[in-house]
Amino acid sequence: MSASCDSWPTRFSSEPGGPLNLVLRPAAPADLPQLVRLCAEHAEFEQAAFEDDGQADRLAVFLFGPRPAAYCLVVAQADQLLGFATYMPEFSTWNSAYYLHLDCLFLQPGLRGIGLGRRLLTAVAREAQRLGCPLVQWQTPTSNTNAIAFYRQLGASEKSKLRFYLDPARYLAQHPVPGAAGTV
Repeated sequence: MSASCDSWPTRFSSEPGGPLNLVLRPAAPADLPQLVRLCAEHAEFEQAAFEDDGQADRLAVFLFGPRPAAYCLVVAQADQLLGFATYMPEFSTWNSAYYLHLDCLFLQPGLRGIGLGRRLLTAVAREAQRLGCPLVQWQTPTSNTNAIAFYRQLGASEKSKLRFYLDPARYLAQHPVPGAAGTV
């Protein structure tokens, strides 16, 4: 799935430290090795486990295959990726409408606090409008206090919820359903 804001790529410099000659653009298949590296850096930043076990191949299918599942924007300097955002439309039963789920927004530490996060989030907001999604939703660890302050400064609101994960194969192995296979 290719992002298609009105003008890609978007070139910009950062002030006051001087020009960084950065480009904000949709990811391309050639970016996948660097995108996986950034995913590993993001996981490390969030103190989460990460194991590269074929992510580039799977991301190729999910981002660029015949039925793409997600969009990805990257921040690049020449041929080096320095940040990214991934997002996809999801459906809300309560609202009976789609929203844009921002799965990841990551910038390398040296690029934080100079306006790039705002530019990346602005591009995602434009994509939400293009896709007909009236709302963007995301989550961040409660320990990421700088991001929380940044999101609040932008005017984002928050909900207090817990996010749960369930491995269906493990669950079903531990909780077999009585009776024939496939019955409830």
